[in-house]
Amino acid sequence: MAERRRSAFTPPRSVRLRDSDGRPAPAAESAPASGERLQKVLARAGFGSRRACEAIIAQGRVSVDGETVLEQGVRIDPARQVVHVDGRRLQLDGGKRTVALNKPRHVVSAMSDPEGRRDLTEFAERFPERLYHVGRLDFETEGLLLLTNDGELAHRLTHPSFDVEKTYVCRFPLTGAFPRGLLKALREGVELEDGPARADRARLVAHDGREAVVEVTLHEGRNRIVRRMFASQGHELTALVRTRIGPILLADLAPGQIRELEPKELGTLMAEVGL
Repeated sequence: MAERRRSAFTPPRSVRLRDSDGRPAPAAESAPASGERLQKVLARAGFGSRRACEAIIAQGRVSVDGETVLEQGVRIDPARQVVHVDGRRLQLDGGKRTVALNKPRHVVSAMSDPEGRRDLTEFAERFPERLYHVGRLDFETEGLLLLTNDGELAHRLTHPSFDVEKTYVCRFPLTGAFPRGLLKALREGVELEDGPARADRARLVAHDGREAVVEVTLHEGRNRIVRRMFASQGHELTALVRTRIGPILLADLAPGQIRELEPKELGTLMAEVGL
């Protein structure tokens, strides 16, 4: 009987991490003997079968604590060590959760409201963790809102220095021709009472002679900034929907629906803010 061929990915007896130049890491920095095999961690994070994850490791696409891993069988402690795949961090802390909500109109972006209006509690209480909203949408605005219990992620997503882009679809009444200078004004900047504001991008989506739909992308987060930018040009929005935060899309999530971010999706979001 022919000898059974060994897999090219059979773990070696001795494994060592390597740095970004391919040199073996010092023994003191080697992965712990106990823990969970790296390919199993990757498989659980959504990167395919164990064999597919072994291939990802062999291609040099995985790093642990900043060091590239090229060998199979490395064990890690998911609770303490940081893993990146293709530069995207994996959220390995089972206690952290981040979800996307399509906030309906007439819901306050708060966990309670002194006026007794509908708030975010009904959506957050569906999960065992205590989730908080990342940023806000005004009472009349619907669309993408993130809820999380990851404080560092929330901080970076809302801090101006990280320049996280947000996209909105804006609807307003408009009879006659579309004003040629509106999109240019939004892109070049308009004056508001608390300082100038500028859209990174603005484009016409539709105009039927009765109303117009414009998509704008900007990274500012001042209160009601999109509505105020259009009002400065004489247009009051009748509907406003946020459709994107960084790499996260609203897609076909219906108002009031909520979903947990996929591991790869969350990793892309974390990479966006340097985590």
